[in-house]
Amino acid sequence: MESPASAAKSVSRGSSSRLFALAQQLRVYKAEESTGKLISPTAKKAAVLICLFEGDDGDFRVILTKRSSGLSTHSGEVSLPGGKAEEDDKDDDGVTATREADEEIGLNPSLVDLVAFLEPFLSQHLLRVTPVVGILWDRKAFNPMPNPAEVETVFDAPLEMFLKDENRRSEEIEWIGKRHLLHFFDYSTGDKDYVIWGLTAIILIRVASLVYQRPPAFIERIPNFKHPRM
Repeated sequence: MESPASAAKSVSRGSSSRLFALAQQLRVYKAEESTGKLISPTAKKAAVLICLFEGDDGDFRVILTKRSSGLSTHSGEVSLPGGKAEEDDKDDDGVTATREADEEIGLNPSLVDLVAFLEPFLSQHLLRVTPVVGILWDRKAFNPMPNPAEVETVFDAPLEMFLKDENRRSEEIEWIGKRHLLHFFDYSTGDKDYVIWGLTAIILIRVASLVYQRPPAFIERIPNFKHPRM
């Protein structure tokens, strides 16, 4: 991680004090170890990057992708940059998340200041997914270059949207023997319409709650992510 002193230099280069304060707030976050222990240690590991930056209006925004329609799983869905861990990652979730972001959208790891690691989540395909939160101090330094084999589009959305009940709908489902709510967020930018749902929505609700220090304005009813008995 970039040191607080280095991060302070980023502020002097143009980043706002609000973004710096957010980075400091997130650096002291400690993931609950008990949550990770609920997921089987044999589950394959993955990591996603929640890359935050400050928009022109002073809001915190998150970088998202729309997956290629040619992929075998989750084709055409909105996702966070990330993927499965590889042996060379040396069991480092930060390396996994930033490596995948570089491969998928051309986001150079040197541009991202990793500030927090959240509790792992269990994906539909039983991957142990760790959300890694990073700060993009200079949005203009990032020129998205989506890998067409994996990503169709790169866009960003306001993080606070995932705490609001506007443009949100839900559907009750059963997973791992229990009833849960599947959340869908409709988002439009330019002439593009996106639906952000599933694990991506769950993770962004959690990150937004952490960043803004308040719960969402709706009932979550999400899984507790215990690994199912096979």
